Amino acid sequence: MSALLDAWRHAPTQHRVWALAAPMILSNLSIPLVGLVDTAVVGHLPHAHQLAAVAVGGTLYTLLTWSMGFLRMGSTGFAAQAVGRNDGGALRQVLLQGLSLGVLLAILLGLLALPLSNTALQLMQPSAELGELAREFFLIRLYGLPATLAGYALIGWLLGTQNARGPLAMLLSVNLINIALDLLFVFVLEWGATGVAWAAVIAEWSGALLGLWLAYIALRQHPGRLNQAALRRWRNWRPLLAVNRDIFIRSLALQLVFFLVTTQGTRLGDATVAANALLLNGLTLAAYALDGLAHAVEALTGHALGARDRTALRRSLLVAGTWSLLASIGFALFFSLGGHLFVSLLTDIAEVRELALRFLPYLAVLPLLTVWSYLLDGLFIGATRAREMRDAMLIALFLALPLGWLLQELGNHGLWLAFLAFMALRSLVLGSYAWHLSRHELWFPPFVSRDVANDKRRAPQR
Repeated sequence: MSALLDAWRHAPTQHRVWALAAPMILSNLSIPLVGLVDTAVVGHLPHAHQLAAVAVGGTLYTLLTWSMGFLRMGSTGFAAQAVGRNDGGALRQVLLQGLSLGVLLAILLGLLALPLSNTALQLMQPSAELGELAREFFLIRLYGLPATLAGYALIGWLLGTQNARGPLAMLLSVNLINIALDLLFVFVLEWGATGVAWAAVIAEWSGALLGLWLAYIALRQHPGRLNQAALRRWRNWRPLLAVNRDIFIRSLALQLVFFLVTTQGTRLGDATVAANALLLNGLTLAAYALDGLAHAVEALTGHALGARDRTALRRSLLVAGTWSLLASIGFALFFSLGGHLFVSLLTDIAEVRELALRFLPYLAVLPLLTVWSYLLDGLFIGATRAREMRDAMLIALFLALPLGWLLQELGNHGLWLAFLAFMALRSLVLGSYAWHLSRHELWFPPFVSRDVANDKRRAPQR
């Protein structure tokens, strides 16, 4: 308790946490706001299959892009540690590596997207009308894939430099453009669900171009020279690729869970998948807000680890953790007491609204279960310890899948219970890993001076 009070009363830590968290919360909230606007715009069209098509097509696109989230998370930890060491050359190397990976992966995913979408839609077994519109929505979204992946790398890198205003400018620009074009394409030009897809593509390219300009400005504040020869050596790619590999597996497992929720909901009917998508938008709203504090943890813990400052590490975690708990309680109360207004705002389709209200209590519980996984993810990303994140996600998935199969007879109630169990398991396993590392003093690796490191690199390899 004394450590908590010490951290809570430490004004510089409070300032550093909120200097990063506040802009990230604002920018993060604008992301689900686009999803809410998409849902509200299409939800007020006359047919439920159009809302369901946006949900299904958006899930397919998200399965591709969110599994590439390591481009952001991997860049943040390495960039933050480079700033902590005052290593401008390494900072430039991380940026170039992240952008290069983004371009390469966009090409590979673009080639895989068509067969992937066909297979996924066959598994979902949607109605013919829903399947055709969802496929068209997904294929349009692919035009924005390179911009999306480049934006991930740029946002992660800017956040690692403790520049939260850059990601704020990028995300607000992307999402405000997206919302404006949503309204224009759907209500004025009457393009329907495809208008929502084109709005997203144009917005994503706008954000990527802005991010490149912001990165150019940020580099002026961190002098140094890029070691081009180092980029041609495999050992200088290995740490980033190892972290990205583990975060990729972790993100893919998480997206598999959301895909299974959508797939099972689709089998229960168009109205059920639309209602579940509506409620998951509420979870996304809470998650992105809480992630603002987790992003602050990423940058602050990465900087503290790079500077080998144990006190700063402890204070950052305690302050951000307390604020995260308070925020999760606020979201739980909001969905419990005002959830009916939230549902009514998003759709006026009677059947979808009725189903969403029936399953609303599950949404109210979720922020209290998920907050710990968001916070701990921030810690592990800042420490570039992605292996523990990967293992925790896989353990939670393998434990929750049999439960989901056993609860199938309960219909959508069983689906939501299994989803809650998965989120709780994810937090518990991550917490156990963090406790183990703290108990054995493993957060800070043994110190190796630059001179010693250089001597080891010059030594003959056997």
